[in-house]
Amino acid sequence: MKCPICRQPADPDFKPFCSKRCADVDLGKWVSGSYAIPGEPADVAEDNPPTEEDQ
Repeated sequence: MKCPICRQPADPDFKPFCSKRCADVDLGKWVSGSYAIPGEPADVAEDNPPTEEDQ
């Protein structure tokens, strides 16, 4: 198996990555939003709590 970041052989201690550095690069991509899971846009109403008028 090759490291998905640098394509070097994976190290069992950091599998599927070759090193802690590549694992941290991957984590940074998730945190920054570089990776995203495709799907339907979230409904704006879900982000706003219901008001008294809505109840």
